[in-house]
Amino acid sequence: MIDYATYCKIVELHQQHELKPSQIARMLSLDARTVLHWLEEGIYRQRQMERQASKLDPYKTRIVQWLETYNYTGVQILRMLREEGYEGGPTILKDYIAKIRPRKAKAYLTLHFAPGECAQVDWGEYGSVNVGNTRRRLSFFVMVLCYSRMLYVEFTVSETMEHFLGCHANAFEFFGGVPERVMVDNLRSAVLRHAMGQAPVFNPRYKDFADHFGF
Repeated sequence: MIDYATYCKIVELHQQHELKPSQIARMLSLDARTVLHWLEEGIYRQRQMERQASKLDPYKTRIVQWLETYNYTGVQILRMLREEGYEGGPTILKDYIAKIRPRKAKAYLTLHFAPGECAQVDWGEYGSVNVGNTRRRLSFFVMVLCYSRMLYVEFTVSETMEHFLGCHANAFEFFGGVPERVMVDNLRSAVLRHAMGQAPVFNPRYKDFADHFGF
């Protein structure tokens, strides 16, 4: 029995991309007879005896939509799900993403950076810690220099803009300088929106911070 997201993917590949059942089966690691069955069925029907619903189920369609618009990492998707109320663990999410992530042809482009040219930043999550009488999520800020791969990591119990900018400043002090540019991908702390084919719209506070430090 496949889930609804897989069914939608089968229909999309068949109707929009005109792939044969055998081709779809190879792409989604399914039996060709299973693909053919659901194409002939024409509608998604759940079995009467279903497994117990997981905490991830209400968010699966949302995850599929995100991955269709941008190649988010598992950490980024987990962070966005937390903001929408997801309380499940990262392992089930990782397994689901691996199952549905669009498979792309191998790329052979190698990026080269000069010393001090570029750094990349991101947020990560590392369980939780006790803070007073409450339990707080433990996040970590990462900045890595693209040329040397030198790494700066700072743990924090908040991902507010104040913490985000403060971690930047601490990283610059640690590295002893500021790179020419900082890659943030579509990190929500820095980018308000990034429509496909258009330039990203940066958070004004982050833009002012970048102008001040000159990156």
